[in-house]
Amino acid sequence: MILYPAIDMKDGKCVRLLQGRFDEVTVYSENPVEMAEKWESTGAQYLHVVDLDGARSGEPKNLTVVSEIASKLKIPVQLGGGIRTMETIQSILGKGIERVILGTSAVKSPELVKEALKTYGNRIVIGIDAKDGMVAIEGWEKTSDFTAVDFAKKMRDLGAKTIIYTDIATDGMLAGPNLKAMEEIVKATGIDIIASGGVSKVEDIKNLKGTGVAGAIIGKALYTGNIDLKEALEAAK
Repeated sequence: MILYPAIDMKDGKCVRLLQGRFDEVTVYSENPVEMAEKWESTGAQYLHVVDLDGARSGEPKNLTVVSEIASKLKIPVQLGGGIRTMETIQSILGKGIERVILGTSAVKSPELVKEALKTYGNRIVIGIDAKDGMVAIEGWEKTSDFTAVDFAKKMRDLGAKTIIYTDIATDGMLAGPNLKAMEEIVKATGIDIIASGGVSKVEDIKNLKGTGVAGAIIGKALYTGNIDLKEALEAAK
């Protein structure tokens, strides 16, 4: 199971939002590049970056910094937030970023997903954010008409090989992941699921491993010191 330390970016800084609320911001570092290098030197195999300004506005806003992160690290970087066109995807992948995550755009334009998957294959990851089992969009500020499981199957049928599944209720709450939801989506789709939201202690990683997920994103718990990355990486092995 691969662990993905998360860097959430807002105004060029490394922050965390509580349950995706833009009025509940904590700044953890003024220098995301240093933060990324720290996680790499601790042993991370992959880095997960979210452009929060991008998610809200519909186009990437922190690309310069993310490109710098990608150029300085030896490990791959994946980026999500505001990626809504083929041009944007092409531009991001051309900047040394390994994978792009399509979230809102996957819900609103399945044609884009189809084309992106056809062109870039495994470098396209689908981000599904669920609120009470329904897919949320636009920086989590709206809910769509799809259930997370049905939508995940739909994306798999379009050719997606990897899905990041975030349970919004648990995100940033340090209350443990929604194991039942993770297990359900793994069984329903049969593709690689990366769990996101609620990982607060090393035990959570062991529990997630039991659900069959291919990876887990760790955010707030790393920044508050609830989880030591080295210890977490051992548990994921």
